[in-house]
Amino acid sequence: MKALTLVAPSTFEFGDAPAPQPQQGEVLVDIKACGICGSDLHGMDGRSGRRIPPIIMGHEAAGEISAVGEGVTDWKVGDRVTFDSTEYCGNCPDCKAGNVNLCKNRKVLGVSCGDYRRHGCFADQVALPQHILYRLPDGLAYEKAAFAEPVSIALHAVNLAPRPNAHSPALTTRQEMAVVVGAGLIGLLVLQALKARGWNRVYAVDLDDSRLALAKQLGAEDAFNAKEEGLAAKLRELGGGDGVDASFEVVGAAAPVDLAIRSVRKGGTVVLVGNLQPNVPFPLQEVVTRQITLRGSCACAGEYPEAIERIEDGTIQVLPLLSVVAPLSEGGDWFHKGVQPGNGLLKVVLTPEA
Repeated sequence: MKALTLVAPSTFEFGDAPAPQPQQGEVLVDIKACGICGSDLHGMDGRSGRRIPPIIMGHEAAGEISAVGEGVTDWKVGDRVTFDSTEYCGNCPDCKAGNVNLCKNRKVLGVSCGDYRRHGCFADQVALPQHILYRLPDGLAYEKAAFAEPVSIALHAVNLAPRPNAHSPALTTRQEMAVVVGAGLIGLLVLQALKARGWNRVYAVDLDDSRLALAKQLGAEDAFNAKEEGLAAKLRELGGGDGVDASFEVVGAAAPVDLAIRSVRKGGTVVLVGNLQPNVPFPLQEVVTRQITLRGSCACAGEYPEAIERIEDGTIQVLPLLSVVAPLSEGGDWFHKGVQPGNGLLKVVLTPEA
């Protein structure tokens, strides 16, 4: 088969690779579309330590089953599918509790981190365990279905922030407000997930004015450039003087984390989604004296069915986020374009030519 392989830091080769064979309980999927993730862009030069060459990256994908291994009973050749980016065991305590994203035996498609190497989906085919598959509606285009993974990540993050009105009947008339710090792809999906779940007013923050304009098109009450002076105080005022109910940090850097914490009310929740930097300072006294809850959000845990449904019915729009659909053979060029400042790209989807 053909594959796009990272063979050295920031160096790709498109060419022949061993074709996978489905083992017991596995299916073989012909990849029809696979998106370039921000973690792939950040990892290709070796900085993250999670894309050690040689590795076939890619985990935001959809395709069609072309073969099934022994013991597969729920799937057949020709089924249209997408799949979890995490290959989890299903048997450990976390898996049995529904926290498959925390599985101690997990492997992530397209990741090579020293502990394991799991080739991914920038290839003609991939073999996958049947329990991570999800069926696609017949009319859902593969390019849109490839967004199921990032949409599920956004939904999972939103699941971690309690809606104030849900458990406080006395407050049912109040507005539920949130701030999304970082209007990249995941941030724009978090924004839409919040609106789809019924949050009344959602504000967006970013350094890119074009992304802020898109955030407003996708439902943001208002959008603010992160360089704006006194922004934390302004967001608190918009939240009634004390701050908004929840904030979502979708960058993973010091300044956005600080803003996310300072924008929420006493007793509010900050969901940390971004992980660009391994360590950041944060305002400890602000968190302690205002009893703010910090929650890390890792991947997803069961949100795929809702993600597929919301992509199909349009309650979460993905086409405005789709920048380019390109052949897999040109993938190396698009990776390099993706790390250029001001490239204007949100999501590039690669399609195997086979």
